[in-house]
Amino acid sequence: MVTERRIQRHELTSFLKVFNRFTDKPMGYLGNASEGGLVLISHLSLLVEADFQLRFKLPGSDGQVHLIDLVARCLWCREDVTPNVYDSGFILYQPPEEYLALIDDLHHYFSFFPRQASA
Repeated sequence: MVTERRIQRHELTSFLKVFNRFTDKPMGYLGNASEGGLVLISHLSLLVEADFQLRFKLPGSDGQVHLIDLVARCLWCREDVTPNVYDSGFILYQPPEEYLALIDDLHHYFSFFPRQASA
């Protein structure tokens, strides 16, 4: 019997907003995520094979906004089943530890089993 649910990606539509790091304008929402990539859901058709500077703004328990900056390449972009919405797949270049911790936190948040206590 499987004792732990293994999830490669998490559906996060309309949960985590993604911003352009340079302009601070919203680009869309995180659709799903893994350690090496992500899917962005947006109203913009993005240029394939272009590099993007992405930013997450996460609320912290200290009341401060915590930023996670990523450099990513758009590998594909296609129209979603929802009219005027696009899904774009990205590969990440050297994702920072904060992003990997976010993915780990999301994995545990959406899994059925609590984290194991450290020994």
